[in-house]
Amino acid sequence: MASEQAQDQFRLVSPSINHEGKLPRKYTDEGQGAKKNLSPPLEWYNVPDGTQSMALVVEDIDAPDPSDPVKPWTCWVVANIPPTLKGLPEGFSGKEEEVGGDYACLKEGHNDYKVPGWRGPKLPSHGHCFQFRLFALDEQLKLGNKVTKEKLLEDIEGHVIGEAQVTTMF
Repeated sequence: MASEQAQDQFRLVSPSINHEGKLPRKYTDEGQGAKKNLSPPLEWYNVPDGTQSMALVVEDIDAPDPSDPVKPWTCWVVANIPPTLKGLPEGFSGKEEEVGGDYACLKEGHNDYKVPGWRGPKLPSHGHCFQFRLFALDEQLKLGNKVTKEKLLEDIEGHVIGEAQVTTMF
């Protein structure tokens, strides 16, 4: 019974996460093999009934900050993901209109680099945990032109009908 429930759960995965729980260096902004601002592929399963849209927030949850020992660093914010989509392909960030179809209505928000889209982390040290959170919402968001993590999280309050997450290391 427990395994059946786990299979029916709203789940978020990245096929790029290796058996050690790490995403490859090519998704970072540093070192050999790095590909500047290449967003990782994501897939999700069992979107809750009644979902009208979804939103994604990706953060380095171990980011150091001089004024605060740990302050999450936002790498990617995506709003108004249609529930008909089953994932985001590798390198998708910044290509909503080019890819077209249901992808064209997505809205990429500003990360903590103050630009829209995925920005691969440039880590001061390795072993950082990155949290990918996907929210199933009971409405389409009306966020305006400049979307930030803070604005998105404020606007989804009271509208989350499911949350899936995956945490990986870089």
